Amino acid sequence: MGKTKNNKFKRPSFSPDGLSATPVKQTVGESEDEDSPAAELLDKLQSPSADVREYACASISRVVQQSQTIPGFLQRDAVRKIGPLLLDRSLAVRETAAGALRNLSACGGPEVCEDMVRQDVLTPLFALLRECCSGFDVSSTPTVKGQRTVEDVANEAVNLLWNLCESSSTAVSVFNKAGLLDVLLHCLQRHPQNMELAISAAHCLHTVTEENAELVRSVNAAVFGVLENILSSTHTSMEHTLLRTLAAGSLWNLKSSLSSAQQSQTLTALATTLSHSLSLDAGEIIPELWRAESARLSKETTSAAESDHTDERSAGHEAEEMEEDVRDEKINGKKPNGKMSKAKNDISDLLPRDRLELREAKALLSAQQTSLEIIVNMCCSDEPSDDEWEEMSSSDESEMCADGMSDNNSSLFSPLCLSAELHTTLLNHNIPQQVLKKAEFPRTAALEICSKDPWKNLLKKMHRVQCRALTCLHNILSSMDTESLGGASGLQDVAQHLSSLVFSSAEALIDEEFLEAVTSALRSLLQIMATKNISQCMTPHQLMNFCEAATSCELVSVRVNALAILGITGSSLAKEKNTAENLQLIGNAILSIAMKDSNLVVCGEALDALFDVFADGDEAEKAGKNINLLSSLKALQPGFRAKLRKEGRGKYSPDQLCVLDNIRINLKRFISYLEDLQRK
Repeated sequence: MGKTKNNKFKRPSFSPDGLSATPVKQTVGESEDEDSPAAELLDKLQSPSADVREYACASISRVVQQSQTIPGFLQRDAVRKIGPLLLDRSLAVRETAAGALRNLSACGGPEVCEDMVRQDVLTPLFALLRECCSGFDVSSTPTVKGQRTVEDVANEAVNLLWNLCESSSTAVSVFNKAGLLDVLLHCLQRHPQNMELAISAAHCLHTVTEENAELVRSVNAAVFGVLENILSSTHTSMEHTLLRTLAAGSLWNLKSSLSSAQQSQTLTALATTLSHSLSLDAGEIIPELWRAESARLSKETTSAAESDHTDERSAGHEAEEMEEDVRDEKINGKKPNGKMSKAKNDISDLLPRDRLELREAKALLSAQQTSLEIIVNMCCSDEPSDDEWEEMSSSDESEMCADGMSDNNSSLFSPLCLSAELHTTLLNHNIPQQVLKKAEFPRTAALEICSKDPWKNLLKKMHRVQCRALTCLHNILSSMDTESLGGASGLQDVAQHLSSLVFSSAEALIDEEFLEAVTSALRSLLQIMATKNISQCMTPHQLMNFCEAATSCELVSVRVNALAILGITGSSLAKEKNTAENLQLIGNAILSIAMKDSNLVVCGEALDALFDVFADGDEAEKAGKNINLLSSLKALQPGFRAKLRKEGRGKYSPDQLCVLDNIRINLKRFISYLEDLQRK
């Protein structure tokens, strides 16, 4: 079987929650829609009254969360009309204008972000950020309760910049040329005064430093000084933990600018930071935070004015949760399958400042998710060169990669060996064991708390931490040697752990994100165990039940992983005695998918699995005859070839086509091999 290429987390593009990341299109007759609020609200932006301008911006911020309203704003040149208000003489107008553009960028999708950049929204945004930074040293404490501060405005502006840079390579290029790195560093250094602003800046920095060679070349000692200072802080709050984790991610992105000696020291600091984040037990901490909040709230009397203030700060920022949902869901450029749904009662990520404990819980889970994503990238090789693609694809041994089967990420795997120093550092900090621990299902007590308002949004984040841990485990398994993982007994323990996850919850088998993560990890593990002739802990019937659920999943990568798992298991069984019955079970399941699945990549993986299972051995030969393998493959062959000719170039990438063409050739050879066996 082919190996899977290690997953890599990249900063994703945006789409609004529950919608695909496609351009917002005008519907028929929309321009004549007299009920559209766009025209009236955009007119109010020109009002001489700051209160009216603020009201208009805040209203636009709320309205654009309904994506069907966005075309009405775009065709009325909303970006060019709102942009100048980023430099309005009123701080309140500046903040709400930045919020309106921020929500537009989050809810409009990548095309809207690119359009905003083309309409030069970055010029007033950069000017605003520089003005804000120059005003930080002036008192940022509001003299009147509810009054905006310069740092409030800066926080909205940084989040808008973050959105644009995640979705637009042009925005990143302009960011580089404008030399705006110092602005983010200035915001980062405000963490003693304003943690919310510092965390937003840390997120943005983590984004703009990723795969940004131009920026990497321009960093200096001052940049590393700021990040290392954050890493060395000893504050124990969860928000400080998140800030340190994000700083660690940026340092990893910038590591090529460091000397060898500095890299060694930095690597140790990074591993220490990530290990600390993962060592925290969310199952214990979240109930503790919930109890602390309950005790505090029971002693406080919330006035009507305070309630109004809380509502005012929360209004218009619900799209921030959409931003994070999409960041979490879209990995390697894959769309979230249009299946995300936003509960009406979900809280905004811009949590009211009096929900201290809830903010801490959210920061904890964000820190752990980010830590796992950084470790995934540490254990990930770079993309192969074009020559490597050609060499691998032209070989008859070229095989499909599970991750290469998704619509937007076609790749073959080149084996990765971690550097000895990185390898040792991760082991010394107990990273593999901590990752395995995070792959467990959350504790019942924490789940019960997160089923209550306003903590419900944490359920999704707890689930994502588990899925990221499984993806991380997949990369660790693929990049570390067997002995480092505990040898045969260690791998069997991991296999037992994964099997307990798979079979402990019926709901898990219908969750696509979980299935994608766990099948990738299980595939890597079983491949390693098969190579080392280590016995597997799952019975063929258990694997069949699991793969039956996986092969019915809509995600192509999950179906491919399931078929690979069946192929690996069958290939191992074929070497043992008295396994013909189990081989028949596996063979029938794979044949059924090869004949029925509409996706050629899945069909190709099914054929590849059959080649592995029935390639050699008396048990395989016996099982193959019992399921009429030869006649089934002969019947399947013409349709596979015809479908490859008809659909290939229109639906599949050149790399996938190379692999599929090799499978077509191997199918012909395998049929000849079976015919020779039959003539004996």
